[in-house]
Amino acid sequence: MCLPDLNEVMILYQMRIVVFLLLLTSVNGAIALGQFAHPGVAHSLESIAFARGNVEAGEQPWLSAWEGVSNSRYASLEYQARPSSRVERGPYNNPDIGSSEFSDDAKAAYYHSLCWAFSGEEAHAVKAAEVINAWSGTLRSVGNHDARLLIGMSGYHFCVAAELLKHTWDQWPEDEQSRFESMLRDIWYPVIEDFHPTANGNWDASMLQVMIAMAVFLDDQKMFDKATDYYLSGNGNGAIGKYFMESGQCQESGRDQAHTQMGLEFLANTCETAWIQGVDLYGALDNRLLKGFEYTAKYNLGFDVPYQPYRSVEGRYFYETLSRDSRGRLRPMYERVLNHYQNRQGLKATYTEQAALKLRMNQPEGRVDRDGSRRGGRREGRRGRGRSTPSHLDTLMYAGRSSSVQGTTE
Repeated sequence: MCLPDLNEVMILYQMRIVVFLLLLTSVNGAIALGQFAHPGVAHSLESIAFARGNVEAGEQPWLSAWEGVSNSRYASLEYQARPSSRVERGPYNNPDIGSSEFSDDAKAAYYHSLCWAFSGEEAHAVKAAEVINAWSGTLRSVGNHDARLLIGMSGYHFCVAAELLKHTWDQWPEDEQSRFESMLRDIWYPVIEDFHPTANGNWDASMLQVMIAMAVFLDDQKMFDKATDYYLSGNGNGAIGKYFMESGQCQESGRDQAHTQMGLEFLANTCETAWIQGVDLYGALDNRLLKGFEYTAKYNLGFDVPYQPYRSVEGRYFYETLSRDSRGRLRPMYERVLNHYQNRQGLKATYTEQAALKLRMNQPEGRVDRDGSRRGGRREGRRGRGRSTPSHLDTLMYAGRSSSVQGTTE
C-alpha cells in the first residue's frame, strides 16, 4: 500500500492552519468574517495526517481499523450508486422508497473519500464524486414521515464526503460542486430548517449534525449560527439542555439504548465539526455531553445508574423507567468523545473509555454489511442485544488524537 507523502500533507496543513488562526476570532461563538476551516466537517487535514501516519507506521489500533474501512463493501471500486428522483422514508423506514439506497450511497461516498485521502488512489476520489453526482443530478424530493431524520442521518455522510473531495482533490468540476450545493439548499434545507422540537431528541440531533456540516461546505455563516444556537438553547428535545439532565440521563434513556446512542452520536458529530471551526460546543453546560456519554456507556457496560421519570418537550413522551431495550449493544461513537475530553481537555471519561476499548476488541474479520454483521453471519433484529456495530471508522479517525486547534468556550 502506497500512502501519500506525509510531510507534504503536514506542510499544507500548517500553511492553512496559520492562515486560519490569523483569521479566527470568536464573537459570541461565531466565526469572525465568515471564515471557515477546510476541510472542516468531521475531519481536518491534521486529523487525517495523524491517522494516516499511524497506519503508515503499522501502529495499532489504526492499522486494523484502516483494514476494516478499506475492506468494507462501501469502499469497493465496483460499488454502484442507485439514485432516485423521489425518496420517501416512512416510520421505521416503511415505506422505503429509495431511502436505504440514499443511506448506503451516502456511506459509500464517505468511505471512498476517506480511502482517497489515505491511499492517494485517485479511483476512490472518482468513485466518491460519481456517487455524489448521481444523487445531485437525480434527486428532486425527500418526503414522508421520516424525511427530516433521513436527511439528518445520511445527508451528513454525503457532506463529509463532499467536503473532503472539494478541499483535497482538484478534479471535481465546479459545475458538479454547484449542483451538490443546489441540492443542499433547495431540496434538503427546506425539510430540516425548522427541526422537529417535539420528536424524540435524536431527530433534532441528526438535523444539527447535517445542518452544521452543510453550513461549513457552503461557507454559510447564518446557517452555522442557526445550528450552534439551537444546540445551545433550542426549544426541542435535541438541544443540549433538553436532551440531558445534569446526571447525564438522556431524554431517550427510558425509550431504548439504540436511539439514545444515536442521539449522542449525532450531537458529538455536531460538536466535532464546531470544534474544527473554532467553536466549543463540547463544553456547554459544564461538559453536559460528556455526562451523557458517561451515563449511557456505564449503563450499557452493565453497571447500575440512577433514573428519574422524564417528560419530553410539550409532554409528548413520558418514560417512567430506564429501558433495557438494546442494552449492551454499543454504537461505534465513543472514540471521538473520549479523544476530546480525555486527550484534548485532560478530563476523566472512565466509562466512555471502557466502551471505546470494548468496541476495538470486538471487531469482526472480513467485510461488514450495513447492519454491522459479517457477510455470511447472522443478523440481529433491530431490538435485539446482538453484537455491537464495528467501530473501524470511529477508531481510525479519532483514536488517540489530541488537537492544537482550540475551540472557543461558549
